[in-house]
Amino acid sequence: YSSAVQKFSQTLQSFQFDFIGDTLTDDEINIAESFKEFAELLHEVELERSMMVQNASDLLIKPLENFRKEQIGFTKERKKKFEKDGEKFYSMLDRHLHLSSKKKESQLQEADLQVDKERHNFFESSLEYVYQIQEVQESKKFSIVEPVLAFLHSLFTYNNLTVELTQDFLPYKQQLQLSLQNTRNHFSSTREELEDLKKRMKEAPLTCKLPGQPTIEGYLYTQEKWALGISWVKYYCQYEKEAKTLRMTPIDQKPGAKQGTLDLTLKSCVRRKTDSIDKRFCFDIETNERSGTITLQALSEANRRLWMEAMDGKEPIYHSPITKQEEMELNEVGFKFVRKCINAVETKGITTEGVYRTVGSNIQVQKLLNAFFDPKCPGDVDLQSGDWDIKTITSSLKFYLRNLSEPVMTYKLHKELVLAAKSENLDYRLGAIHALVYKLPDKNREMLELLIQHLVNVCEHSRENLMSPSNMGVIFGPTLMRAQEDTVAAMMNIKFQNIVVEILIEHFGKIYSGPPEDTTAPPVPPPRVAARRHKPITISKRPLRERPVFFGASVEESGAERLGQTPNGSGVEAPRPLQRSRPPEPRALARPDTDGSRMAVPRLQDGGAKPAGRAANGVLSSPALRTATLQARRAAPRPGIGGREGDCDGVPKPRSHGDKPVIMRPPMRPPDPPCRTPVPSKLEQRPDLIAGTAEEMPSSV
Repeated sequence: YSSAVQKFSQTLQSFQFDFIGDTLTDDEINIAESFKEFAELLHEVELERSMMVQNASDLLIKPLENFRKEQIGFTKERKKKFEKDGEKFYSMLDRHLHLSSKKKESQLQEADLQVDKERHNFFESSLEYVYQIQEVQESKKFSIVEPVLAFLHSLFTYNNLTVELTQDFLPYKQQLQLSLQNTRNHFSSTREELEDLKKRMKEAPLTCKLPGQPTIEGYLYTQEKWALGISWVKYYCQYEKEAKTLRMTPIDQKPGAKQGTLDLTLKSCVRRKTDSIDKRFCFDIETNERSGTITLQALSEANRRLWMEAMDGKEPIYHSPITKQEEMELNEVGFKFVRKCINAVETKGITTEGVYRTVGSNIQVQKLLNAFFDPKCPGDVDLQSGDWDIKTITSSLKFYLRNLSEPVMTYKLHKELVLAAKSENLDYRLGAIHALVYKLPDKNREMLELLIQHLVNVCEHSRENLMSPSNMGVIFGPTLMRAQEDTVAAMMNIKFQNIVVEILIEHFGKIYSGPPEDTTAPPVPPPRVAARRHKPITISKRPLRERPVFFGASVEESGAERLGQTPNGSGVEAPRPLQRSRPPEPRALARPDTDGSRMAVPRLQDGGAKPAGRAANGVLSSPALRTATLQARRAAPRPGIGGREGDCDGVPKPRSHGDKPVIMRPPMRPPDPPCRTPVPSKLEQRPDLIAGTAEEMPSSV
């Protein structure tokens, strides 16, 4: 599992996102860097896990193996020696008992000396064997429990560090979720525009407009009047918008005809009324070179719209219930309509959840617009009445703004606004947009201020309506700004249009407090040379934690190790861990000491050395956890010391529900005489008396 996670971490580290476009938004930068952050987290978690596994070997398995080899193995050798000396002693004793009393006194004395010598060796072996058994039985109480305790310490340290990583991860997770949501909103907005563009392209497959260029070219039919009637001649036409020049190259030239390429300068372009000619898709142009009008026929209705748009004709770009040209401009009726819509929304719908995001009925929207822009009585509609719901009003406002002949923020400034939003320097973004706002025509700036002030008021109620400046940017970006050409490249800049509107909302007070000192935008900083003012969100740039020291030979040695070696192997002082609030420390296990007071376990080494301090997670990391000697002797406790305060006559009081049990250590008994075989005590025969439950030991023990 750990190997798989490490491989996954390496995959995330090497993964590269590919983005369409020349510039990334701040949210996209956060998303692009997220996998590297995930990889760092996974690597750190697996590093801690490998440390825990290593601790399992160093702190648990090896000490137990050493105890088995050194203590139990040595005891087995003592047992063999004891059995060998015993067999030798008893065999010699048998031979000695069979000696004849008639032997010489010197021989008998020599035999007695040999028996005494073997008896002494046998007693010495038995004492050493019994002592070794006693030593193993006593030392295993701490020599076996202590490694398990140390391993549990390392295990819980690992779990505690994962909790700390989780605490570090939560703020990053919230910020990344916000970036993901913003990017999802931009995607939804762009997808709607692209689907609309795709639909229009399907309806007009012979689109001649070049991407991003003001030139349009393609086939047109020209009406030519002859003496015997009217004919339609096919031309390949190329129009340069800036110079207003139209080049017409005839396609079907008759043999001997002198007609060649015509270069004309355009004066005006007017859509031809359908009832005035028997051909479809026609429009009239006037030129400086020819008197009268020239009637041209496009290949389709969509193709005619493109030609008229390029020639600044009067044909509307989109179908709209508002049919008159003067009603498509920012005139008094339009301002009145916008103010009435804003009034209605702020009066009865500003706290509506999803206001401006929720779409109204198309039928109701067209009904409202037709009624308001009725030429007979324009503006004679009461939006405060119950006839119009909030969804219809907000959708009508968006529809009106979107179908203006020119967007509120104008085609002329569109490119500059998008370039400002693409800048990495946040100060430049704000300064450039501030300056460009005051380059708008007066009516456009007045309308923009009216709308942005309203959006600021709506966003102030975001707790109720759930509409943040980012959400409003997604909705009003394509409404207040749009590119003059319908291309996929222009659609990919919609997310930056959204950012422009978001900046206008967030910095409304500064932008509309007055024009900047210098109305020209500051120069664009070189891309990706200076450091970003807006750093990507990150969690990996954190100081390394101190690793807790579990065991050591001495306090000084463990302190020197901590200062001389950092977790990454460098010989500098380890950085201090992050200061976090930690849960209250668990109540220390207690035992009764000789004076009746409770002392924390484990006990300090001989001499009362001070503890080495606390590790990064607040757990005691004293090297004194390991007992220095196997021969620690304590004075026997006074009778009755096992009772707690308040217990009378050896009868324990009942423990409350929240009170934790206290582990009590049984009183030590005096060592056995050297030649006596150890006999199990009552405590060893009654293990239930040692349990840390509500029952306390009777004072008679």
